[in-house]
Amino acid sequence: MITIETLCHSIQGLRGEEVELWIGRAWLRAEGGPGHYRLREIDVARARLIHELRQGLALDEEAMPVVLSLLDQLYSARRQMRRLRAALDAADAGTRDRILAALRMAEAGAEGAGPG
Repeated sequence: MITIETLCHSIQGLRGEEVELWIGRAWLRAEGGPGHYRLREIDVARARLIHELRQGLALDEEAMPVVLSLLDQLYSARRQMRRLRAALDAADAGTRDRILAALRMAEAGAEGAGPG
């Protein structure tokens, strides 16, 4: 875990006041309290992302929660897909084949349904 000061030293142009604002808006989930926040590795990565979105893409305060929510949903779906893949890998061949066939049928049905 690192402090806000250490984070700001590692990200050019990032100010501690910004990080504390992001914590207050629940964009980051730091431990501790004002003046004593500690950030986990995942929060450091998220702070880098937020900083890049704000600086590089000029994303405003109103759009940020929407973008972060969509990214959280994407990462959650990826975690679920990895767990599904692990479960499929652990299943016997017959079960795996039936599941994959059902997925193919569902996909073919969705493609034939048109825009929804």
